[in-house]
Amino acid sequence: MSQAHPQTVEAVAFSDATLQRFAREVAKYPAEQKQSAVIACLSILQQENGHVSPAHELALAHYLNMPVMGVHEVFTFYNMFNVKPVGRFKINVCTNLPCQLRAGQQTLEYVCKKLNVEVGGTTADGLFTVQPGECMGACADAPVLLVNDRHMCSFMSTDKIDQMIDELRASKGQA
Repeated sequence: MSQAHPQTVEAVAFSDATLQRFAREVAKYPAEQKQSAVIACLSILQQENGHVSPAHELALAHYLNMPVMGVHEVFTFYNMFNVKPVGRFKINVCTNLPCQLRAGQQTLEYVCKKLNVEVGGTTADGLFTVQPGECMGACADAPVLLVNDRHMCSFMSTDKIDQMIDELRASKGQA
């Protein structure tokens, strides 16, 4: 997944509501360390937009008075941030070695087959994106999935995966 370098785009203007949310995060740090809020601010942008664009990175760098590359380095380091739009439900399946030893890869393949989507792809209806994930810190609970970077699902058998997908589909993102 390539992404335009953040300095080759024009910054976006943040809404007043977004700026208020940023200000609450920045207030948690000494004034000279406001860039410490970069992860929280990136999370806000992703919650509001579904992903973080190069234009968002540039505007956030200006807001936090830090180098654009500093924002970009943080943004690309963490796999919880989306570089492009994703489905309403992003399902990350842990594929690190401990989970691999407990059916992590097979679980990823099953979820993709169940949703008729390639790894890293989004379903035709835009509801689901399926991605391999890095360690989620629940190796003993493998196979594990993380839904929308917030909801951990452990010991995911095919029956539990089917049930989870049916429930998510039924909710259509209302939750």
